[in-house]
Formats: sequence, C-alpha cells, structure tokens
Amino acid sequence: MTTLGSLTWEPALDHPDLLAAPTLAAVRAWAEADERVAREVVVTEIDPELADTAALTEAFALPPAASANCVLVSGRREGVEKVAACVVRATTRADVNNAVKRLLDVRKASFLPTDRAVADSGMEYGGITPLGLPAGYRVLVDAAVAVEHPEAGALVVIGSGVRRSKVALPGALLGTAPGVEVVDGLALG
Repeated sequence: MTTLGSLTWEPALDHPDLLAAPTLAAVRAWAEADERVAREVVVTEIDPELADTAALTEAFALPPAASANCVLVSGRREGVEKVAACVVRATTRADVNNAVKRLLDVRKASFLPTDRAVADSGMEYGGITPLGLPAGYRVLVDAAVAVEHPEAGALVVIGSGVRRSKVALPGALLGTAPGVEVVDGLALG
C-alpha cells in the first residue's frame, strides 16, 4: 500500500476493475516484461467528478506537480496522419506548436477532437493515459516527468483510462514503458 496526498494506492493489477480494458492489457503485458510493474504501478478509486487535475489536487492534498497530463495531438505530412500522446507535468503544458510539431515532422499539430480521442483510445475523456494507447500512436513523455520532482517526489499520477480512478507510478518507471520516448523540452513552463 502506498500513500500520496490523502489517497491510499494499491497495486493496479490487484484491481483490474479500476482500469480501462486497453490500460489493463498494457499493464499486464508490461508486468510480464518488467517485474517492478506489478508492485510499483498503483491505483486508487476516486469520485469521477474529481478526475480533472485541479479538482483532484485540491480534494486530496496532492502537490500540483505530482500529476502528469496526457494529451493526444495529431498532424499531417504529405497526407499521412501522425498521432502522439504527450505526457507533461500538470504544472506545465505540452509545447504543441514547436516541440511536438517538430517531433511529429508535421506542418501543424493540434489536439485530437475529444470524440475521436475517446473512440480511438477506448478510454474515457479525463482519464486518458499513456498506458494502452493504440499501437500507431507515439508516446512522448517530457523528461521532467521521468525524474523525481523536488515538491512531488518520485511518483506521478496519471489517468487509468476511466474517470473513477487514477494510476500512480515512479516517473522513472513510466519512462521505461513500452513505446515511450522520453523527450527533453516537450513541456513549456
């Protein structure tokens, strides 16, 4: 059992009902490849009305930098769409107009429309997580998420794929998840 803020966290694989189906499948597969996942990826149940970062932080006394937001971004180059999940600390925002556009090698990058993000990911809006996204998506994690934060510690809080729970794990472990690319300068200030 882990404590972060006023929440109690337990191993995610012990509570499959608190993860979206694609998230659960991804965490199970990752745990087979890395034994740390089964004990270090933890979950807690929350009121879905508190899923948004600001509400969660206030309600459970979490340091603002403890949460990492996952946004889905797309762009086109020569008729080919490129999609990425961008994971940045909640105290920052993804540099979509420069860093993400450059990494995707597209002329213009923009946020995926909500209905498409939900349909493609199989996750609920407000719970989208980098764990379990479609295979064609790049998963870009800001380097500041993958290291311990002076105010928030080693754990980062991310979505679980559903609004009624959150996942926490060491940022360094998230940086090693299958398909994750740790990127310096993905976030703006």
